[in-house]
Amino acid sequence: MLPHPSFGFPALLATSALTKISRGMFDDTFAGIHQLAWFDWAILIPYFGMLAILSVYGLHRFDTIYTYFKHRKNVTIEPARLFDALPKVTIQLPLYNERYVLERLIDEVCKIEYPRELLQIQVLDDSTDDTHEFAQAFCERYRNLGYPVDYLHRTNREGYKAGALQEGLKSATGEFVAVFDADFIPPTDFLMRTIHHFSDPKVGVVQTRWGYLNKDFNALTEVQAMLLDGHFVLEHGARSRAGYFFNFNGTAGILRKSMIADAGGWQHDTLTEDSDLSYRAQVKGWKFVYVPGVECPSELPVEMYGFQVQQFRWSKGLTQCAKKLLPMLFRADVPRRVKAEAFMHLTPNISYPMMVVVSALMLPVMIVRFYMGMWQMVLLDFPLIVASFWSISAFYILSQRELHPKDWKRSFLYLPLLMMVGVGLTLNNTRGVIEALWGVESSFVRTPKFAIEGNKPQKQSATKYKRKSGLLPYFELLCGTYFLYMMWFAVETYNYLTLPFLALFVGGYYWAGFATLWHEYKDMARFHQQHKVEFETVR
Repeated sequence: MLPHPSFGFPALLATSALTKISRGMFDDTFAGIHQLAWFDWAILIPYFGMLAILSVYGLHRFDTIYTYFKHRKNVTIEPARLFDALPKVTIQLPLYNERYVLERLIDEVCKIEYPRELLQIQVLDDSTDDTHEFAQAFCERYRNLGYPVDYLHRTNREGYKAGALQEGLKSATGEFVAVFDADFIPPTDFLMRTIHHFSDPKVGVVQTRWGYLNKDFNALTEVQAMLLDGHFVLEHGARSRAGYFFNFNGTAGILRKSMIADAGGWQHDTLTEDSDLSYRAQVKGWKFVYVPGVECPSELPVEMYGFQVQQFRWSKGLTQCAKKLLPMLFRADVPRRVKAEAFMHLTPNISYPMMVVVSALMLPVMIVRFYMGMWQMVLLDFPLIVASFWSISAFYILSQRELHPKDWKRSFLYLPLLMMVGVGLTLNNTRGVIEALWGVESSFVRTPKFAIEGNKPQKQSATKYKRKSGLLPYFELLCGTYFLYMMWFAVETYNYLTLPFLALFVGGYYWAGFATLWHEYKDMARFHQQHKVEFETVR
């Protein structure tokens, strides 16, 4: 049967285009003619060297997946035995300018099911704004109702969160200490489902899994949930089941008070005091237990720069921990496999400055490789794609399948956005890593929280807790434009296979830059509108 005449011309054009593309992609006309000079090698060697290192971290994701499934039967569900008599517990609630969430936090903590005579609730408030007066009055109200709430306020904020927790231990009456950040809502049965794991005297920490109050607020919160699920499902799951070291996450967990003292207490020479204490304790022989069946909902940052502030603190803090702890770990009497896993856990953020260098070299490398021939490029690229792109995809898709077996397939829709968000963090986290390596000190910058649940809008007056992003979004837009030019160059040189990857870089940098500037513009407009209304009211 002959094709319909109306399809003839479009089909001819399509065939011609495909022929041109295939000839361009697989044309080795220049292969063997161009001889690589020293300048070419000076570009190619660091480029592929750093890609090889990045691939090692990508392959580690495959190893994490393998470890998770290999030790799947070792998941912790119930404690080996129960306490004959419940122990005393202190719940610490560290606050710093948390005006919008502290009421919800204290309300929910006071609902926890545990004998009041065995419970102490410490509100550790370092606030410098009106949160102080509000929190003090709110705690007094609950204390008058018979709840064991103690309010402690510091004016110097020495040691930041770690300093507040250490100060609270001085008056803590509990044998065990539960910690909840201000944006968390612990379930009412939290203590009854976790405390009995400490019936084993070797257990020093019980960590639970984070949930999310506002996962469906926007695309950014959806992606953050996927990122954190990868950590709590596969990373924590694999490490805890295989007997490797893993970290207390700073919240939604319980610590044995004597373990904190034995490990050297809370120290504030890193921005991730939780990881620091975790490794010091485990080197001393304390056992950590992960209970994924207990979920503690929390609030995710809804704006790009708020998310970047959080990630900067985590990337810098974990790199600081690597500098501080790796010498001790290498000397410790622990299995080599445990040491290797600890190294991979503490050092992955070094990939961010490497990505910056790789990004800067990508265009000159594309120019040099245009003369190398298609098949040489495929032989170099394919293993790197498997080790990086495929490992990320498998890691986060499998974590969603484990956690949401009924609707995990929808995570495929967010996978490109997840990779874009990773790209958008590159400049921000690179600064954190470099500051950590060079020993640059910085304060503990809180992540703003606004009591957002579901997809409801955030509080209109929340602009006072926002921080200015400075020049960061402009550098991100510049990088996005650089990769947009690379996409044009790729089309001109028939390098079509690189377009999907380059598009992720363009989208990631533009999303980070434009989203930050747009939110700051809206905040500025809202600020001026509020002051205009106040001025007209006074007048």
